[in-house]
Amino acid sequence: MNIYVGNLSYDLTEADLQEAFQAFGQVVSASIIKDKFSGRSRGFAFVEMPTEAEAKAAIEGLNDKDLKGRALRVNEARPRSEGRQGGAGGGGGGRRY
Repeated sequence: MNIYVGNLSYDLTEADLQEAFQAFGQVVSASIIKDKFSGRSRGFAFVEMPTEAEAKAAIEGLNDKDLKGRALRVNEARPRSEGRQGGAGGGGGGRRY
């Protein structure tokens, strides 16, 4: 099960994140999302756990808990909506020719 983790401290490492979730079971992966230009954390991550029971226990146990000075926001990750894929789009900006 994929888990969304938000409100992360910017100095939190993937190892810190993995350690926090391992208290609730096996962690397949822990990935902090980083800005592609600066390489800095964007303040959220995804953690994958193999069983739903362990994942739900982690969500219950870690949501609103302090980790490195920030109260985590932890819930089940939702798939991207159809309208948000790609990132391109937008209008013409109102120019007339």
